[in-house]
Amino acid sequence: MGNGQWFPAEWPERIRALAEGTLTPVAPRRAATVMLVKDSEAGPVVHMLRRRASMAFAGGAYAYPGGGVDPRDDEHQIRWAGPTRAWWAQRLGVDETAAQAVVCAAVRETYEEAGVLLAGPGPDTVVGDTTGDDWEADRAALVARDLSFAEFLDRRGLVLRSDLLGAWARWITPEFESRRYDTWFFVAVLPEGQRTRNASTEADRTVWIRPADAAAGYDKGELLMMPPTIATLRGIVEYDRAAEALAAAPARDLTPVLAKARLEEGEVVLSWPGHDEFTKHIPTGGASA
Repeated sequence: MGNGQWFPAEWPERIRALAEGTLTPVAPRRAATVMLVKDSEAGPVVHMLRRRASMAFAGGAYAYPGGGVDPRDDEHQIRWAGPTRAWWAQRLGVDETAAQAVVCAAVRETYEEAGVLLAGPGPDTVVGDTTGDDWEADRAALVARDLSFAEFLDRRGLVLRSDLLGAWARWITPEFESRRYDTWFFVAVLPEGQRTRNASTEADRTVWIRPADAAAGYDKGELLMMPPTIATLRGIVEYDRAAEALAAAPARDLTPVLAKARLEEGEVVLSWPGHDEFTKHIPTGGASA
């Protein structure tokens, strides 16, 4: 493998099974992930975590804080600031209930995995340092799902700042994968006074890295990434300041990207529409190229 594209050994067999009609795709779970960015002397840097090698899904790959939607975020009216739920529903291509849940997942997962909270006491404020023992107890309760995000916000008297998020892309895990996610990628600027930490049990290290440097590491095969991760990294390379990336988000195309697999001249061709660099040609014997 010349670059750092994550490619599981079981994919060729599953792709062939899908093409032959013997594999039934599982329904994807809704999920959200957040590219946290901040300015540095060398330009904008993005926060990334490396998933533990023991993880069943994308072990060893670099990714952003993120995870699945908590169904309880569909059910409770969250204290909310920024664009309305109706605006987010139109932007994300879902109904208002699902839009709230996806935005909540983005904010909650960023807090759970990076210790950064995009919320404040009012619609124009944001919390400061969240590293105290009492904050950590609430964060642990969220991770364990002993506490819903709505309950957390109410307990703290906080308002979710949806205006601090920008929807950047939407990727759906290929149909032949055993674990599938319909994931919205967001961008957010690290709030002043807050700092990231490795709060995730799924990661063995975290870094702040220039997008161009991360992309170069991927191209050299030094940093392992899934296609949506490197694709979104390449998308933010051009910006000179973190705020510029956030400001560019509303114009981004959120058409879902779903990998396609087809049989062609004795091999399986795996492609991601609009992203030719990820195309794979897999001989029917099982080796990948």
